[in-house]
Order: sequence, then structure tokens, then C-alpha cells
Amino acid sequence: MNADAPTLTPTTRALAWCLHLLVIGLLALAAGRAVAGRDPHAGAIVACALACAAVYAAGPLLPGVRGSRRGAALWLAAEGVVWLALLALSADAVWLAFPLYFLQLHLLPRRAGLIAVAATAAAAIAGFAAHQDSFSAAMVIGPALGAAVAVAVVRGYQALYRESEQRRRLIEELTATRADLAEAQHAAGVLTERERLAREIHDTLAQGLSSIQLLLRAAERALPDRPVAAAGHVEAARQAAVDNLAEARRFVAALSPPALDGTTLAGALERLCGTTTARHRISARFHLTGDPVPLAVAHEVALLRIAQSALGNTVRHAQAATADVTLGYLADDVTLDIVDDGTGFDPGRLPASDPENGGFGLAAMRARVTALGGTLTIDSADARGTAVAVRLPLALPADTTPEVRP
Repeated sequence: MNADAPTLTPTTRALAWCLHLLVIGLLALAAGRAVAGRDPHAGAIVACALACAAVYAAGPLLPGVRGSRRGAALWLAAEGVVWLALLALSADAVWLAFPLYFLQLHLLPRRAGLIAVAATAAAAIAGFAAHQDSFSAAMVIGPALGAAVAVAVVRGYQALYRESEQRRRLIEELTATRADLAEAQHAAGVLTERERLAREIHDTLAQGLSSIQLLLRAAERALPDRPVAAAGHVEAARQAAVDNLAEARRFVAALSPPALDGTTLAGALERLCGTTTARHRISARFHLTGDPVPLAVAHEVALLRIAQSALGNTVRHAQAATADVTLGYLADDVTLDIVDDGTGFDPGRLPASDPENGGFGLAAMRARVTALGGTLTIDSADARGTAVAVRLPLALPADTTPEVRP
């Protein structure tokens, strides 16, 4: 079938039925006029009309005609032969040339269709002239004009159909792209939430559980010689578990940390230093510089979590005697520095993160700072201690919703 021919739609089905009715009507007209006019060849005309109708009716029913160019060409050839026989018997058969034009243009390739239309028009002109025993320009104009109209209509319809198909494909591509974009946005949202929960778990539950483990080990070492000290360690571990439970409930509900309830960021950091000093063998001191200004909740949460993570790393790994936490307010920035006198490490040779040994703390700090448009600097070396410096702009990034605690 013609590669340019459209597939059947409700509109093309209606046009096809109109074409069928036109062919049957013209055949009935030719046969009826022959019988009514007592044409001497009336019997042959009726027989040819019936044969033409039979061949035509077989076309839509044969899968070979609908599915291949060769089958369509053979069917059109058979229809053309029967039509030529009818044209030889009756001048009324010339009107059948018009629906034949549409069939040829629809079923045959572009060049073959035009050749078939030209041949059909020439046969119609010659047959009609033979029946009239004369030849005039009017005999040429009718079939030729019909052929031109058929070519224009079919080519115009095919152009509109191709444009419609291009639009349909474009809409399908846009719909698929929109679905892919929605899926990507959903995946990005899931990943962002997963990263948020991972940071919260690391900076709260993981740090708290590590602290509890250290306290229980200290209690174990104190027994049985120092039961009072062991009891103190156990009580500190119990309090750490209570604090962790509150933290867990808060971050599941996406609320601010309980350490910030009813106090300022400076107060929360000072309490964190006091708790760390009371629970572990380290002196954690808090310092405040500059004039405090109200901060967005995102800033306060990020700075508190970074301080918790940094002090947790100091307690677990640094073997430090002292740690200093300094919160500073500048004209356009807020800074946080955590400095210890521990063993230090080489920032360029950090082990890979894994579920058994951890190693997610620095990555979580950097992610928090980057999300707020700030910078994180780590200065450390073996036997030289560690300094973690955070600088955040007081103005939130454009894609962050501001929220300030009352």
C-alpha cells in the first residue's frame, strides 16, 4: 500500500464508505440507463457492471490488497480491465474514472499513482469520444479536470495527515518527556529526603549511640573497683539515650532539634559543650564572638548538627584533652569553629565510608554547608589537632524557604 496513505481513522472510514457508495451508485446508473434506454448491449452492460462491482467489493475483503503494494496493484489492474470493458459498451462508464482516480492515488506509490491517473483519464477521454463519434475540447476538460481535482484533494489530505502525525508524535514525545521529568523529580526528591534522614541519623542517633557505647565501656572498666564512677557513667548513658530518643522523634517529624527548644543557638552549643565535658574525658569550651542576630532555622540546625558531629568525631577518634567551639557573628556571615588538640589526621587520606566503620560525618557536614551556600574548611595534620571552620551567609539561597524561630 502507498507509504503515504494514512491508516484508517473514523474520518478515513467515513470517506471510504462515501467512495464505496459513489462507485456502486455510478455502476447502478450505468446499468439502469442501459436497461431503461433499451440499449442493444444492455445485458452485457449489466453483466460488466455486476463484475465491476464484484471485483471492487473483493478489494477491501482481501488482506493482500490492504497489506501489500503488489496486491493493491493487481486488484486495481483487474478493476481497470473490467471498467475498460464497461467503457467500451457504455459511455456512462466514463463517470467511474473519478472514483478510480482516488483509489489509484491512495493505493499506489506516488509516481505509479500519477501514471495510473493519467492513463485512466486518457482512456476515459478516448472511450467517450468513441461513443460520440467525435472529439472536442469539452471531452478532454471533464476527465482531465476530475483527475486534477483528485490529485489536489489526495495530495492535500496526505499533507494534512502527515502534519497531524508529526504533531501526534510530538505530543507523545512531550508526554513521555514530561513523564520522565516527573519520574526524575520524584527520584531526586526521594534521594534528597534520604540524604536528609541519613545526615540526621548520623548527627543524632549514630553520635548518641557512639557516646552511649563509650560511656558503657567506661562503666565496665570502672567495675568493680569504682562503683560510684561506674554508676555515673551508666546515668550519663541513660541520659544520652533519653536525649537521642527525643532527637529521633523530632527529626522523624521534621522539627527543629530539641536542643534548640526554648534557647538560642549559642545556648544550645554551650549546653552541648557542657554535656560533652560531663560525659567524656575531654574539656569542651564554648566561645561567642560578635553581636548575635536572629538566624534562619536552617542555619541553626545545620550549625548545631555540625558541632555535634565534629565533637563526636573528636571524642571517638582524636584522643583530645580540650576542644573549643566558637560561634561568631560577622556583618554578613555567621561562623562556627571547632578546634581540638588531638592526634589529628590527613584530610587527603580519609578511608572510604562504609556501614561498619562510619566515615560519613565530613560528607554530611559538607552537604549541609553546601545546601546553604556556605564553605567548610578542615585543617588537620598528624599530631597537630584538627580545626573545622564553617562560614554561612546570613542570607539564605534563593531556592530555600526562610524560617526564623520566634
